[in-house]
Amino acid sequence: MTEPATVKAALISQAIETPSWAYGNSGTRFKVFARPGVPRTPEEKLDDAAKVHEFTGAAPTVALHIPWDTVDDYAALAGHARDRGLTLGTVNANTFQDDDFRLGSVCHPDPAVRRKALDHLMACVDIMDATGSRDLKLWFADGTNYPGQDDIRERQDRLAEALAAVYERLGDDQRMLLEYKLFEPAFYTTDVPDWGTAYAHCLKLGPRAQVVVDTGHHAPGTNIEFIVATLLREGRLGAFDFNSRFYADDDLMVGAADPFQLFRIMYEVVRGGGLTADVAFMLDQCHNIEEKIPAIIRSVMNVQEATAKALLVDREALATAQRTGDVLEANAALMDAYNTDVRPLLAEVREEQGLDGDPMAAYRRSGWATRTAEERIGGQQAGWGA
Repeated sequence: MTEPATVKAALISQAIETPSWAYGNSGTRFKVFARPGVPRTPEEKLDDAAKVHEFTGAAPTVALHIPWDTVDDYAALAGHARDRGLTLGTVNANTFQDDDFRLGSVCHPDPAVRRKALDHLMACVDIMDATGSRDLKLWFADGTNYPGQDDIRERQDRLAEALAAVYERLGDDQRMLLEYKLFEPAFYTTDVPDWGTAYAHCLKLGPRAQVVVDTGHHAPGTNIEFIVATLLREGRLGAFDFNSRFYADDDLMVGAADPFQLFRIMYEVVRGGGLTADVAFMLDQCHNIEEKIPAIIRSVMNVQEATAKALLVDREALATAQRTGDVLEANAALMDAYNTDVRPLLAEVREEQGLDGDPMAAYRRSGWATRTAEERIGGQQAGWGA
């Protein structure tokens, strides 16, 4: 059984990156729902992110999305983050919200469009240089809707060419994180549809090309923890995008749909040394109908709770049961940990760090929501504008 002090140390060291876009307005394909107090600038997004870190103690970095977070001075933006106890994290490229990308970006049949997409990716690396960010995250909406629309193999060649150019541009301490998605918005073929495709491209590029596992980007019934275990075993798991989905890529709060799945994933992370490796734990969520900051706080807490349970698995008893073929005892070793109420343990960890044991209650008492609703009047609220 893992000693409580070891569990606490692991939980204290865990950092969860929050996404800038989760603080802005978002919605369905039919409507974006505006809320009072939503940030109007990247700086105000960081102000909100600082509150999440203030009350959880576990969210010290914020991911940017370009051009959603475009500013004139990225070094100044990094300074704004530092002043609030944060650092700027992953830079996310956007090659899906331009009319020219209707038939794809780096996989587009027109070389001029591919050049435009590549120029954007290179500009994102320039931003990384200015902010000190380590990771460039790439998700491509590229694909086709109809058989015969484009040549599947040639699109993979175009993708490989673009990735190689970006990889060559990266600094020695920077990484490329390649994300995959089963479908949407391309309904016939998606150019990076699964972890195997992402892994194959990363393998050719080199060790600083890593795979991102978005927990919402899989077919129903997919064993995501198997993918996690395999990528960790191969040294190619670069990051998570944590969220939940009931049907497709719903971007709901992590652990909302299937907390047991999140626990199983985190057990494989613990088992494979992912807590001490360079695996980035990021949220990728859109809070359409719920309050933004409380939803992000709750998401951070959900990841912490799943991690705590994973750390409590009696790995010695589990290994013994597995070696002897005792199916029921092996399953019980996992279930005993999963059924443990770890909330008192996490409250104790927070209090030992000088934080309130209940981050949600502490945020409610802070009055931040009322203050921002009163102060953030005028201007244009941040959001993805659908």
